[in-house]
Amino acid sequence: MDKGKSTNKLHNEELPDHHDDPLIEFLHRTIRNAVKVLAILMVFVIIWGIGDVIYVLYIKLKTPPVFLLSISDILATFGAFLAVLIAIEIFINITLYIRNDVLPVNLVVATALMAISRKVIIFDFKELTPMYILATSAVVFALGITYWLLSKKL
Repeated sequence: MDKGKSTNKLHNEELPDHHDDPLIEFLHRTIRNAVKVLAILMVFVIIWGIGDVIYVLYIKLKTPPVFLLSISDILATFGAFLAVLIAIEIFINITLYIRNDVLPVNLVVATALMAISRKVIIFDFKELTPMYILATSAVVFALGITYWLLSKKL
């Protein structure tokens, strides 16, 4: 095995465990540890997001009329659920970055698609300009084509 390549497959090959320059080796170790801290923080964000969804649902359901949700309440709840799911996808991206040689681009694009889809689901069309909606649709279209091309592996 090359001296510059990591013998530990838990680390990204772009940040090898060993490097001829001690400064570069220290910097790689620092970045790997920073990514691990991000993963830990993302778990806290996910747990906090779940707690927020539970709290918001509780408040909405106990507010008169009790146990009834308006359409805007339902859309806000969907948005909160999707935000937690996006956080989970980002956590998966972080952990894959730690474990694998490369970051899977199709997962990153899928996460971006989920995030922009969340925006579309919670759109308030009364407040948005036509240009904003058109630009958002262009982003959705571009990400959809990108995801399709990645899945085709052309």
